[in-house]
Amino acid sequence: MIDKSFSAFRFSKVCLMAVLVVAISLPPMIARAQLPELRSGDPVPRDVREMYDRGLQYLVKTQTENGDWTGGQNGPGVTGMAVMCFLASGEDPNFGRYSGNIRRALRSMIQGQDESTGFFGGSMYHHGFAMLALSEAYGAVDDRNLWVGAANTQQKRSIGESLELAVRAAITSQKQNSQGAWRYSPSGSDADTSVAGAVLVGLLAARNAGIEVPDEVIDKAIAYFVSMTADSGQVAYSGGLGGFNESMARISIGTLVYAVARRKDLPQYKQTLKYLQDRLTGGSSGHGGVEYQHYYQAQALFQGDFDSWQKWNKNLIRELKAQQADDGSFQGSYGQSVSTSLNLLALAVNFRFLPIYER
Repeated sequence: MIDKSFSAFRFSKVCLMAVLVVAISLPPMIARAQLPELRSGDPVPRDVREMYDRGLQYLVKTQTENGDWTGGQNGPGVTGMAVMCFLASGEDPNFGRYSGNIRRALRSMIQGQDESTGFFGGSMYHHGFAMLALSEAYGAVDDRNLWVGAANTQQKRSIGESLELAVRAAITSQKQNSQGAWRYSPSGSDADTSVAGAVLVGLLAARNAGIEVPDEVIDKAIAYFVSMTADSGQVAYSGGLGGFNESMARISIGTLVYAVARRKDLPQYKQTLKYLQDRLTGGSSGHGGVEYQHYYQAQALFQGDFDSWQKWNKNLIRELKAQQADDGSFQGSYGQSVSTSLNLLALAVNFRFLPIYER
């Protein structure tokens, strides 16, 4: 069931931030720059703010009228990544300069969801990232304005209703899975740690937002990750233990799910975190691509070891500053929209506006 009081609380936090912005008697551009400092208490590097704003402008310019993004990979998961980028900016999601982009994107995702199964098409990758985006939007984006001005109001569900359907779909998929996790198809019988990580983080975010997710669902998924983690801290891809190779992305996924699931007591958490701490530079990203690694490694280090994250983050800022194109985009393995969103979300840890980024 949806926790309405929690929703109201999260929405009130957004409103409070808007009041603080108005209360600061500074020019608009300066006031916006102060938002992350008000939330986190730590100054956000100027390079981060400038890179982030340029990246958001790229996403604004390339969003379609339907609310999604094309070019390279596309689908509800890709749209969800962009939604999280806008939400993480610190702008008011209901009345700020990106509010229209957020509403169009959320409507696109909801209208593309299977209303009977709750599945977001494409793959369970898309489903996991879409579920995560809905979780971060729930309680922050006012449903009363979501469908205002929409040309197509078929499948006009609220964010909470869509999120509950998505959670139900993920749980149903897990019940059909012999390993208690997830693969590309919702009916897949095997599993891999990359897809399972995307879905599990989405479920953990939904639970954090007040949606009911049974403990046994989280426990089964964590047990799968435990079975895939070696004593060295490396995390296998699929097929059980054996055949390990270095993948900083998968190791980061393992570290993150243990941390967000509040299982830091597990030896596997300590093993994966130590692996990341010992390799703050270099390391193989694995088959997912370096921007995929950046996305998960930023969160894993931030959750696990703040000092290590600070060191790693300085290197990331220098690296991305050199790579960002004049139009604000980033090139990468999955097309500019995905690569831009993933890199922006790695930088967004500096702002700490998304609930999933809170320690």
